[in-house]
Amino acid sequence: MSTPPRRIAHLDMDAFYASVDLLRYPELRGRPLVIGGSSAQQPVLLADGRRRFARLRDYVGRGVVTTATYEARALGVSSAMGIMMAARLAPEAILLPVDFPAYRHYSRLFKTAVAGIAPDCEDRGIDEIYLDLSRLAGDSRPLAQRIKDAVRQATGLSCSIGVAPNKLLAKIASDLDKPDGLTILGADDVRQRIWPLPVRKINGIGPKASERLALLGIERIGQLAEADAGVLRQHFGRSYGAWLLAAAKGIDERPLITAAEPKSVSRETTFERDLHPRDDRETLSAVLVGLCCKLADDLQRKRCRGRTIGVKLRFADFRVVTRDLTLALATDTAAEILRASRECLRRVPLEQRLRLLGVRVSALAAAATADTPRLPQQGELELRERDRQR
Repeated sequence: MSTPPRRIAHLDMDAFYASVDLLRYPELRGRPLVIGGSSAQQPVLLADGRRRFARLRDYVGRGVVTTATYEARALGVSSAMGIMMAARLAPEAILLPVDFPAYRHYSRLFKTAVAGIAPDCEDRGIDEIYLDLSRLAGDSRPLAQRIKDAVRQATGLSCSIGVAPNKLLAKIASDLDKPDGLTILGADDVRQRIWPLPVRKINGIGPKASERLALLGIERIGQLAEADAGVLRQHFGRSYGAWLLAAAKGIDERPLITAAEPKSVSRETTFERDLHPRDDRETLSAVLVGLCCKLADDLQRKRCRGRTIGVKLRFADFRVVTRDLTLALATDTAAEILRASRECLRRVPLEQRLRLLGVRVSALAAAATADTPRLPQQGELELRERDRQR
């Protein structure tokens, strides 16, 4: 039997955390809403049955924006932004605390609904998945619409789906018509639909790479696809330069990872501008706390814990440095991940501006079997550090 052509879908829930909260607080629909506060921002029920909500303008602290409604995004608010900065952009926006138990509940609901139609799934986090539709009957559009309808029926929430020949194009497609989008891309659509887009639309090209490409006169994906391979290697290195060219042409051979147990989980953020470790310390601290909280939620959702905590730094010159630390007892808590991450950061000379910060937990084990402290093995330090620069 001939192998059917690849049909990969990327499903992304629309403003997921905020949308879950809007189910509980429908009176906030249509208003700028930011998720990222603490219990201090919990709504207060008044005597007349109405609720009093916290405003961004009143926030004081180092919190970071987890997500925001499209109305808040229109005012310049974005994920991973410090809440204090968001308050300057949208002081009247409503601020709600994160509620991970509720988000995990709705995440399970939508993934269960999708699995009833398309069981070949790669879980990419609490609010997004890749699906392999290649062997399913039916045309792509009605099949994707069935999946969207199932998600809405199970959760009351909308999602956006992109269907394409590979993961890279499916990811781009799911973002083209948000919210509540359904976009189908074929290989013949790359030149017309993808090439006119800014290079930042490719997942893996951040602000700094975009700036460097712009200096070379490359601002659109089509310009990148027609760029000289030698020039890209010269400015971005052999590996990243080759990837840039392939991605711009819509080439991506990565398979879906559907069954393997996770060996590690990670979260990282590429900054809109390079941040200085001293001058932007408060912003960096807020981002680090946010990454550790999201990572802890990922671990708890996967029901596993990890012993090795690592940080990843990409400097303004694209140099990457990592530091790892191995604990005697596995963890899945934000406080422990944060403590270990800060310990790793103390071992990095922080003198140059940063364009990316990431946190990683590895040496994973199921939570039920990860509670026994492990003594260091022969030849292993109780506190292990691994340095890697490239």
